[in-house]
Amino acid sequence: MNAESLNLSTSSGATTAYVTRPHEPVSAAVILIQEYWGINEHIRDLAGRYAKEGYLCVAPDLYRGRVAADSKEASALMQALPIEDGLEIIRKAMEATEETYQIKNFAITGYCMGGTFALRSACEFPELKAAAPFYGDIPEEDVLKKLRAPTLFIAGLRDAWINPEKVNGLKEVATKYNLPVEVVSYDADHAFFNDTRPQVYDAEAAADAWKRVQEHFRKHLKS
Repeated sequence: MNAESLNLSTSSGATTAYVTRPHEPVSAAVILIQEYWGINEHIRDLAGRYAKEGYLCVAPDLYRGRVAADSKEASALMQALPIEDGLEIIRKAMEATEETYQIKNFAITGYCMGGTFALRSACEFPELKAAAPFYGDIPEEDVLKKLRAPTLFIAGLRDAWINPEKVNGLKEVATKYNLPVEVVSYDADHAFFNDTRPQVYDAEAAADAWKRVQEHFRKHLKS
């Protein structure tokens, strides 16, 4: 596996993306959106896992180099990030990936704050072929109804933030507009996929979710 950095230029300032890629040629890329902590070791580890699955993985740095030391700082960084800025960084990461690596097949995934941006991106960027947001917030109906990418939404039944009421709202809008959304909810807490946080990590749910996401991406990216 190769790990490298991709330079991105946006209207609000420069940033980078952390990129992992297998040694062999690849035909598809996964855009990986960070949790509210930033591009930390956990996100870099996940990028490596995607490379081992045969994808180019691109994790754009929405915080422009900052990484939170604690939950208070993480919350402040997340609150200070305009949705439009985050979406522009993601768009620029896709454009730079296509130009640098000649890849046109993209899926997107993300966790926590990254799940919010992943789902919103899937609504805003019609070229995305698949999405797998983990416990991210749900955009308003006028945005959500634009969703065309097949989407696997992962939730935790014990999540107090992306709670079952919000998830049911997603299901209702998906039914109303016949959107390509599948929701899988586990008896787990918010951030249950993060194996660096033993207080919330659920190994069984995480393993099953990973398997489902890989099947979802293989179906829509490699078919």
